[in-house]
Amino acid sequence: MTAGRADGGLSPARILATVLAPFAAGYFCSYLLRAVNAVVAPDLVAAVGLSAGDLGLLTAAYFLSFALLQVPLGVALDRWGPRRVQATLLATATVGIVLFSQAETRTGLFAARTIIGIGMAGGLMASLKAITQWVPRERWPLVNGCFMAMGGLGALAATAPAEAMLHVVDWRGLFIGLAVLTGLSALLILLLVPDRPSTAAGRLRDQFAAVGQIYRDPFFWRITPVAVTTLGITMAIQTLWAGPWLRDVGGLDRETTAGYLFAIAAAMTLGFALSGVVTDLLVRRGVALTRILGGAILLLIAVQLLITLQVGAPSFFLWVLFGLLSNGAIVFFPILNRHFPAAIVGRVNTATNLLNFGIGFAAQAAIGWIIDLWPAVDGRYPAEAYRWAFGTMLAFQVAAFLWFVRGSRAAASR
Repeated sequence: MTAGRADGGLSPARILATVLAPFAAGYFCSYLLRAVNAVVAPDLVAAVGLSAGDLGLLTAAYFLSFALLQVPLGVALDRWGPRRVQATLLATATVGIVLFSQAETRTGLFAARTIIGIGMAGGLMASLKAITQWVPRERWPLVNGCFMAMGGLGALAATAPAEAMLHVVDWRGLFIGLAVLTGLSALLILLLVPDRPSTAAGRLRDQFAAVGQIYRDPFFWRITPVAVTTLGITMAIQTLWAGPWLRDVGGLDRETTAGYLFAIAAAMTLGFALSGVVTDLLVRRGVALTRILGGAILLLIAVQLLITLQVGAPSFFLWVLFGLLSNGAIVFFPILNRHFPAAIVGRVNTATNLLNFGIGFAAQAAIGWIIDLWPAVDGRYPAEAYRWAFGTMLAFQVAAFLWFVRGSRAAASR
């Protein structure tokens, strides 16, 4: 942020302490709950008897409910502000986590996971709305990237630390602890974050209609498909299927797998921060955000191809690279936020997040269904099953990238 006071009369230090830090705590919990099933998957399979398809669908229930709430969430954020909306959602998530910890059936687990997804739907979107309210416009890419590193810390906590906790308590006890953490995050936001006047005027019906205007915007459809396809699919892999791949294809035991997942999440956390810093530096040197977006996605596609084909560098190195590059596409948020009026930024972000998590849900479930086409041997699926599943996801990303390149060239020729 710039020196002195930022927008709204608060100093940068005050904004950090009373706005960014409380929202970061909520986002930490959101990413932790998103990714923790990669570690507790064996416990869920043993407790309830889940197939690969069941596990994929159960974990993806978070993404489905998350996605379905995005459009009303955007309207709510623009109308009532991120403080009240996010505190309410995190309280809802706390209830869902408690229910998950007590569930005894697949149906119970699915229903509770759905409630958790609803409650965590504002983890990033409410935070981005708060950033646009309190942080100077020219600092959005930098602050977004550094802020999202808190999500990376949540993903870190969902790996080796979560595995270590399972030596102290069972998976149900772990989720009770997560419920307490989430409830405290809701309280922090409610007590510390200042309110800002709403910028969304007019009838509620008209505010929902603005979402249609976003979806009819040609620029939106030139930028968004490649970003949401990449983010959704890599999120589906990192938050669940990287763990089974390391166990089944890599032949690792449970604790070593958790260590690998920790390294992947650590790289992702670093990648969040680096993406903000590198983007800020490149933009200052005149590089367009759309070129930065395309380059980041192309690198990630190349790494996924090597993992899928199991060629090139050792798998540990490739998976760490995957984590480092997995969220480079987040630069598309400031691209879109600069294109649309500030009054509808909440709806812009959630309109894209609907697609992002919708793809995450479909990808996470589909990977499980594809893997289930091959029989498990001693509880492990063959490498060929993962190759076909990951390869299918990679094909969708390549198609979206080609669409992006085609649109960029067409825009440049005008």
